Amino acid sequence: MIPMDRLDQITQRFQFLEASMSAGSDGADFAALAKEYSDLRPVVEQIAAYRQLLDDLAECEAMLADPEMAELARDELPGLKAALPKAEEALQIALLPKDAADAKPAMLEIRPGTGGDEAALFAADLLRMYQRYAEARGWRFDMVEEQMTELGGVKEVVAHITGDNVFARLKYESGVHRVQRVPSTESGGRIHTSAATVAVLPEAEDVDIEINANDLRIDTMRSSGAGGQHVNTTDSAVRITHLPTGIVVTSSEKSQHRNRDKAMQVLKARLYDLERSRVDDARSADRAAQVGSGDRSERIRTYNFPQGRMTDHRINLTLYRLDAILQGDLDEIVDALTADAQARLMAEYSV
Repeated sequence: MIPMDRLDQITQRFQFLEASMSAGSDGADFAALAKEYSDLRPVVEQIAAYRQLLDDLAECEAMLADPEMAELARDELPGLKAALPKAEEALQIALLPKDAADAKPAMLEIRPGTGGDEAALFAADLLRMYQRYAEARGWRFDMVEEQMTELGGVKEVVAHITGDNVFARLKYESGVHRVQRVPSTESGGRIHTSAATVAVLPEAEDVDIEINANDLRIDTMRSSGAGGQHVNTTDSAVRITHLPTGIVVTSSEKSQHRNRDKAMQVLKARLYDLERSRVDDARSADRAAQVGSGDRSERIRTYNFPQGRMTDHRINLTLYRLDAILQGDLDEIVDALTADAQARLMAEYSV
């Protein structure tokens, strides 16, 4: 049973925020009030719906004592009782602690793993999959770093994705993605297994992470695009090394100034993710609130082309519509992973 006094406190806080915003405020204070108000609104709506259901249930049970209303009450009572567990679960989910990074944009990194050229081609398939998913959700997908092979595979890709709840929808994609298929270069028709790694990092803001300029080594490099030795080169590529952690990021657009800004953006995201992982590890040694272990070396998903099958190993979800998934139809997978994560979190907080 959800404590009613806790629901009262949340509702009162929401009313206070509403009154404070109506009274007028400015600058950072108003922005902070508006964010908290926005975060609490769906919770308060769930509280109102839950309380209305309890009131309807109590009223219906009281009607059983009235001979003229008893038959109507007996008809309505089963439906109200059946709705109660779902309403309680929806409210419990709304009350779960929110990941502060959920609403943030994200940095997506894809690199080939074992499998040579075939792994690079599979990494390119994953890149297209996420680009199409972003397009379907109305997100913006900007390339920060893109290194391709001569066959059209991916050596390394870093992309910046902005839109509504980007990190919340993509954060469970981090890990090793495995593919089983016959490579186009395979003359014998044998099925090969290759892999690519995906990392999804929440974008860091200046208030999230501070970087000491003395901790950075910034190098300017000669860069070139796809096409090998017969293309023009420029001195625009920027490589930034964060000396304390050894993290290295690069960006190679035509504008050196823009490259530096983009590389710093990626560096902040990686350092922010590193700090989030450190805090999470300190909070929970067994990471009970996470889907899987959260380790990016963990194999999370297999794409089997001969069977047209995708299996997510963390939640034992198997779907036989691989073509649609590679076209960016990821919502069913993302929703299942999110529901599983919520269930784990609910179990952790009910202990």
